[in-house]
Amino acid sequence: MAENAAGKQRGPGRPWKSGESGNPAGKPPGTRHRATMAAQALIDGKADALVQKALALALEGDGPVLRAMLDRLCPPRKDTPLTLAGLPKIKAVADLPKATARVLEAVADGTITPSEGQTLAGLLEAHRRTLETTEIEQRLSALEAKEKRS
Repeated sequence: MAENAAGKQRGPGRPWKSGESGNPAGKPPGTRHRATMAAQALIDGKADALVQKALALALEGDGPVLRAMLDRLCPPRKDTPLTLAGLPKIKAVADLPKATARVLEAVADGTITPSEGQTLAGLLEAHRRTLETTEIEQRLSALEAKEKRS
């Protein structure tokens, strides 16, 4: 059954195997679509006039144009810095429960949002893995050094 299905997919007009390109050379990198090139040809030489017209419309109060112009000037922030008072310094894995508890308290009392708390918890988890890996590396090096001395 699978052989028959594979044969139908290939068909007489497609002599290449699945996962193999019928045009291995393909389009060269950077090749643009014809419609893109046509639009670019229309716009070339008129960019200054278009910007001036958009500015005039925006200043006259055209909402969508005004929004587009402002979005270009001041794009929305994707992320903001987060400060959380009372977060202890984490020098060892034993310090992590206090830090995690502080994050949970901050989410519970509304100081930070749940998504910010989740982000902080993820950072704490990554730091925990780093601390554990460092500790394991140190212990392994000590054991190897002890083995060499013996």
